[in-house]
Amino acid sequence: MARLTKNRKAIAAKYNPDTVYSLADASSLIKDITFTKFDSSVDVDVRLGVDPKKADQMVRGVVTLPHGLGKEVRVLVLCTPDKEQEAKDAGADHVGLDEYIKKIEGGWTDIDVIITMPTVMAKVGRLGKVLGPRGLMPNPKSGTVTLDVGKAVTEVKAGKVDFKVDKQGIIHASIGKVSFTPEKIQENARELIQTISKLKPSSSKGTYFQSITLSSTMSPGIKIDKTTIEGL
Repeated sequence: MARLTKNRKAIAAKYNPDTVYSLADASSLIKDITFTKFDSSVDVDVRLGVDPKKADQMVRGVVTLPHGLGKEVRVLVLCTPDKEQEAKDAGADHVGLDEYIKKIEGGWTDIDVIITMPTVMAKVGRLGKVLGPRGLMPNPKSGTVTLDVGKAVTEVKAGKVDFKVDKQGIIHASIGKVSFTPEKIQENARELIQTISKLKPSSSKGTYFQSITLSSTMSPGIKIDKTTIEGL
């Protein structure tokens, strides 16, 4: 417990939970208040002034982070035999179809992203009960159901992130690692937030960005002043 108390004191000396920080300051501060022994993920939570229950206010999109996620993304491509080499050449970790469908039906989900083709979605669709709750179900809107599987694999490996507003009106997304420089954290966060801004539904009234928070795996959340982000 002594180590935990020391870390809490260190956080208290640098961080005020009532302060709203600029994105630049928050990107530096997050590194100072994270004390995990592993390289923590850096996350952004954006609370939006939308009603996710209404179809015309559902906010969903993809963004390619300029500096990637700082981790190896494990990709499974479910495709026909004629596309297997294309997927392998692009760097897919697992490639196949029926054998992987059987593995997933048996509970295997040791992957981060699944990419598939429209022509095999009838087979993949029956995996919804397994993949849906884990956020792994391929979707045309996120670019993970496509005939251009090679391009999709390349984009995901480069740091493409799929995000979607949840039932509480919040978008949660990882944007890098604590080991990133403050500049890289800031630029990745800005790219995500600006992309969300462009997706504002025309039917959404009032304040679109209710709050923006930056945090790491074990850190408190840092409130971000949206006026310090260009393009909002």
